[in-house]
Amino acid sequence: MRRTRIGAGATLVAGALAVTGLAFAPAALAVAPGTATITADCGSFGGGEATLTATQNGTAATITVNSSAITAPIALGEDSISSTLTLVKASGGTTTFTGTENPAMAAGDPVQVGPLSGTVASGDSLEAFGGSLKMTVFGITITCTAAGPQSPGPFVFD
Repeated sequence: MRRTRIGAGATLVAGALAVTGLAFAPAALAVAPGTATITADCGSFGGGEATLTATQNGTAATITVNSSAITAPIALGEDSISSTLTLVKASGGTTTFTGTENPAMAAGDPVQVGPLSGTVASGDSLEAFGGSLKMTVFGITITCTAAGPQSPGPFVFD
């Protein structure tokens, strides 16, 4: 009987410590703004408005790019586009986000790539203008650049 009480007491203490740990665990950090738009120029592949959506969890960050103005020239399978998004740091240099994530797309569907993964530091301010998005499909690389600064402003990471 005594062993049962000690075991139950130890379980209660362990549970209380676990709950306390959760209460004091760091929350996911935020990036502001969470969404920005650019006017993208993809050369002979088209161009138009594109939306960049950013998320952050510590130093890990992701960005997803969506554009209804830029469409898939042919049907593309899921995770078939190799993408590299390069953003310009306000403090100098660049940060890259890479990945092969994309939904399946029929010819003419809006292009979506991401989430593309990258590493950020607290206080990083990243802007698409001056950077690029390179998408490689079937060995063909499509490069898109921003025609001007993103709106409402650069991504600032906590």
